[in-house]
Amino acid sequence: MHSYLVTVVAALAAAAIASAVVEVVHRLARRWGRRSLLMSQLTQHAHRAAQVAATVLAVQFAVRLSTGYAVGTAWRQVLLHLLVLAVIAATAWLVTALLAVVEDTALARFRVDVPDNRHARRVRTQVVMLRRVTIAVIVVLTVGVMLMTFPAVRGIGAGVLTSAGVVGVVAALAAQSLLGNVFAGLQLAFSDAVRLDDVVVVEGEWGRIEELTLSYVVVQIWDDRRLILPTSYFTSTPFQNWTRTEAAVLGTAEFEVDWSVPVQAMREELRRLVESTELWDGRVCVLQVTEATGGMIKLRALVSAASAGALWDLRCLVREHLVAWVRDHRPTAMPRLRAEVGDGAATLPWQWVQPRRSPRRPAEAEVPDDARLFGGSDDGEARSEAFVGPDEPAEARR
Repeated sequence: MHSYLVTVVAALAAAAIASAVVEVVHRLARRWGRRSLLMSQLTQHAHRAAQVAATVLAVQFAVRLSTGYAVGTAWRQVLLHLLVLAVIAATAWLVTALLAVVEDTALARFRVDVPDNRHARRVRTQVVMLRRVTIAVIVVLTVGVMLMTFPAVRGIGAGVLTSAGVVGVVAALAAQSLLGNVFAGLQLAFSDAVRLDDVVVVEGEWGRIEELTLSYVVVQIWDDRRLILPTSYFTSTPFQNWTRTEAAVLGTAEFEVDWSVPVQAMREELRRLVESTELWDGRVCVLQVTEATGGMIKLRALVSAASAGALWDLRCLVREHLVAWVRDHRPTAMPRLRAEVGDGAATLPWQWVQPRRSPRRPAEAEVPDDARLFGGSDDGEARSEAFVGPDEPAEARR
């Protein structure tokens, strides 16, 4: 009974001393590190892990020294073994907390709440992925070290190694899909193909990358649904990334109207509309005839916005406004079907209409700038240069 009391008193005293020392260090570090981001992160995130690790380690030393090496009772061996397992787990927790502090400190240097945050989102994606891999490795190593403290596990180690080849093949086949997703996640994080908060189009759905893990990717759809895909999907299936190089994007709104529509007047109305809304970023405003078959013509309005969300609203606004403009101001240009009954030789007087002569335009008249996508402005010229092939110089194209 005396040895039990001595052990309990020694363990409590060691725990109290360790906790007090860690608390004093914590308060001093918090006071000295008010201007240091690293010190503030350490005092905030690593304090509890350091306190537990120091307390468990102090209790282990106290129990080992108070019981003495000559005492070979069973309870001492069991207690010391439990304390060793606790020290291993607490040390793993402390190492994980320290790595998390370093990663958070590195992430604090890159802000994602700024307009041009592509580099910051890329670094954040890579750091988050590394954190997940690091935690997984630490957990596996911790479990392995804890198992090696059992004599029975060490005794069967030789037998396990002899069959490691067969077990490895079976495990590789069983975990092929999982390992494929893990490597795909690492590839996505470091290839810069997709980042957190990127706007993508996958499976016909438009949304943004909300979460990127080692095994799956969560895409937040525009209507607040969540599309969960394996990471291997993004390495084996084509997808659209609207914000890989910049947040500003282009969008279209298409209309099928009658041949009698005044294209230039509709183009001017589109220009007046986009200039009156803050959704337009001032880069691209183009209205072009893309098809003229099947009894109707197809007009495509191409506009630009600073972000994908603004572009969505701008495209809807363009459709709504131009549909109302055609209905109210050019009702004859609404889509229609024509049917004529007459002589196949077109000899009846009403079957032939003399074409009207279009007024002559000055020789120096040119196509207006807002009718050209590849030219007419600095942005259009840059876009045109980007689509010139390596064997076709810009002078030849012009």
